[in-house]
Amino acid sequence: EVQLVESGGGLVQPGGSLRLSCAASGFTFNLYYMTWVRQAPGSGLEWIAKISPGGSSTMYADSVKGRFIITRDNAKNTLYLEMNSLNHEDTAVYYCATNSGTRGQGTQVTVSS
Repeated sequence: EVQLVESGGGLVQPGGSLRLSCAASGFTFNLYYMTWVRQAPGSGLEWIAKISPGGSSTMYADSVKGRFIITRDNAKNTLYLEMNSLNHEDTAVYYCATNSGTRGQGTQVTVSS
């Protein structure tokens, strides 16, 4: 059974940083593209970042490009999202997801002063 468990969310001031983690199990993690998506209050899911199985290739949505960094540690079956220069528009529940759309339970990120 595929399991994805996100952690690392919280309350942060504008301009601050957070690092999210996603622990994966139940599948061969190092064979799959992984993504981060988010859902802001009252909005639909927004794709924000993607990483190749080996970690050498990444893609970002324009809304986070230059501020967020997606990485992975295949030895630990863990996906990361480093978030910098956070602003109010980044407030959302953040999910890691497989390419087939399986998601974890999410972790809340709130950007507020």
